[in-house]
Amino acid sequence: MKEYIGQLLKCVLFRNMDQDEIIRAFNKIPYQIIEHNKGELIAIEGDDCHSLGIILRGKIEIQKVFPSGQVMTINIFSEGNIFGESLIFSNKHTYPATITAIEKAKIMYIKKENIIELSMFEPKVLTNFVSVLSERILMLNNRIANLSQDTIRKKIANYLLHEYNIQKTTVLNIPFTRKRMAELLNIPRPSLSRELGHMKEEGIIDLDKNIIKILNIQLLEEALFN
Repeated sequence: MKEYIGQLLKCVLFRNMDQDEIIRAFNKIPYQIIEHNKGELIAIEGDDCHSLGIILRGKIEIQKVFPSGQVMTINIFSEGNIFGESLIFSNKHTYPATITAIEKAKIMYIKKENIIELSMFEPKVLTNFVSVLSERILMLNNRIANLSQDTIRKKIANYLLHEYNIQKTTVLNIPFTRKRMAELLNIPRPSLSRELGHMKEEGIIDLDKNIIKILNIQLLEEALFN
């Protein structure tokens, strides 16, 4: 357990808890740690979900695969993030999307009944769990807002403004490739690159690999309404 204390301290489920509190809590419940190789399927859409997962190492990708073969990236999670939290207490506890390890990953799995025990031992966990669910709802609302945009520029502007509000800076660090960004925005990669280029030419943004700098936030906001 002490080997992963750094990752658990970053986990939203243990926000405002110190090292001793986390170790004491985990000494009281069972859990399982599984290693997943890069490219390995962690869960397939429709699989039962009986455990909450905490990412201790690596990254995972959550994707929706449509019958047509089209793939939509819903999110990418890294160390400290959790998944399955909204499913284990649902009547229909099946994964609505496919989860894949995009890096070699170690994941801690905690069953539903043990999450309840953990919340009883440490009230902070219960508070944080409710907070996580609220944050997931906000994230879903933003995802819906992005998908509802009717042009590629509006999708990009909505995403960049969302990241601006999260990162609190106009110099945005985008934590994935253009390909994955295109999948996240549900637009073709060439179209994404072309529109980013147009926005750079117009002085709205500047680009440098995974860094996107907002040069004119007013023009970026206006893009949502044009």
